[in-house]
Amino acid sequence: MGQFMDNEYFVSINDVVKRLSVPAHTLRYWEKQFPTAIRPITGAAGRRYYRADTIEKITVIRDLLYKNGLTIAGVKKLIHDGKLPHVASDFVPTTSVVLPHASSSINDSINDDIDTALDLLKSAKELLNNQ
Repeated sequence: MGQFMDNEYFVSINDVVKRLSVPAHTLRYWEKQFPTAIRPITGAAGRRYYRADTIEKITVIRDLLYKNGLTIAGVKKLIHDGKLPHVASDFVPTTSVVLPHASSSINDSINDDIDTALDLLKSAKELLNNQ
């Protein structure tokens, strides 16, 4: 069950927030975006509780979005196609960008620019999520 203890059948949203460093509003948003993958159990007072397998899916979704740079639509497609990996490191992109007739130094320069842009976007996203 990964980082969660074996005796934990349900985990509160507050515990998931702390363990995965994902804000509660983001988890609630992801529930709406990925309803087949993230289905918490709702308690009597409307509190959300997650099973270990759901938490593992949330972890993969978080990593695909934040570490692998997928979009919400990209993750939805993986879920729809039944190709959501068990861990984000299992994800292999199906397409890659190849620039024909470009020299190696130009490709390296473009890749550096893309990496810089992605880093800036990730930093901006983190700032927005922490507000």
